[in-house]
Amino acid sequence: MEGITLRHDCAGVDWTQLKRDLADDGFDNGRTPEELERSFRASARVVFACDIARIVGKARALSDGVCNAYVVDMWTHSTYRRRGIGRAMVEALLAPLDGQHVYLFSDERADFYAACGFHPRGPGMERVVGRWLGRFPPR
Repeated sequence: MEGITLRHDCAGVDWTQLKRDLADDGFDNGRTPEELERSFRASARVVFACDIARIVGKARALSDGVCNAYVVDMWTHSTYRRRGIGRAMVEALLAPLDGQHVYLFSDERADFYAACGFHPRGPGMERVVGRWLGRFPPR
């Protein structure tokens, strides 16, 4: 992880640039820069991996502060993978969640999450209320 620093706040994040970087790396789920910012600011924990001023990784955790948390928006730029950045972000998110059941859902990289100590736990289910982000048709 040489040269990479982790940040735990949203101060100074260029949300428009982050949105562009996510889209360019095939990790865009349709949120606008403003929606991306709102998502992160509303989270219990956030982490950004930075190479100088460039964000090359991000993740966040939602938590009730007692017993349940959920890791979402985990991303490491494809050119920065396999350097320990993702694992460091996961550990930084989990450290203050002691005693909580932490769940995540991922379509990919089950091997990575298993190496971080996560275990399969039954099938997940989902429901989008209305239209995705208020503008996209249901899947």
